[in-house]
Amino acid sequence: MHKRPPRQTAVRVALLLAGLTVAHFGVTLFLQSDLGSDPFNVLIQGLFRSIPWPGWAGMTHGRVHLLVSLLIMAVLWFVDRPQVRIGTVLCMALGGPIIDMFTALLGPWLNASLPMWARVTMLALGCVILAFGMTIVIRSEAGTGPNDLVAVVLAEKLHKPFGIVRVVVDFAFALTGYALGGVLGAGTVICAFLVGPAAQLFMPWSGRICAWFLKKTGTAPSVPER
Repeated sequence: MHKRPPRQTAVRVALLLAGLTVAHFGVTLFLQSDLGSDPFNVLIQGLFRSIPWPGWAGMTHGRVHLLVSLLIMAVLWFVDRPQVRIGTVLCMALGGPIIDMFTALLGPWLNASLPMWARVTMLALGCVILAFGMTIVIRSEAGTGPNDLVAVVLAEKLHKPFGIVRVVVDFAFALTGYALGGVLGAGTVICAFLVGPAAQLFMPWSGRICAWFLKKTGTAPSVPER
């Protein structure tokens, strides 16, 4: 893998953070609609409920989320090490705080007290915004969150479209979590069907945006990195 200059790495991380912020704004809209958890969190919920965690471990949903993310990172480190980058750690560490920030800002106005049509709109809009932000994160090539990276690596290894692979991975997360005691909602199914195809649609545009930003900052790579 071509070694990046520090300035280019910094610009790519900035792109990743921008995409991460957009993506988790979408996640916040999705969660505030109160129509179901996203597929990965159905899995986390199922693991949290079904495993007899020892009392001394003090396990919470958030800690199980972190543990599973670390396990995914460890597996992907051996499967496709170049994909696990600084951004993978940043996504894992900053996703929760960003959601908390947007929830604090928007929660008083955007919540389950709204009419159903408004909540469904929030859900769909949140999924599309999540997909766009996620593709900026991926195209930044600074790293991707562990759960998103599963679909990225599988799509590359299997030579299949990312959108299709993302749908399959999301359903695998959701159904496994449901089998373990997690709760499925209408939002879970909509998210599983909508995020992958929307991300497939946005991927070329996000690539152009990131390439334009790198060029404008004078940090575009002069040789292919992979």
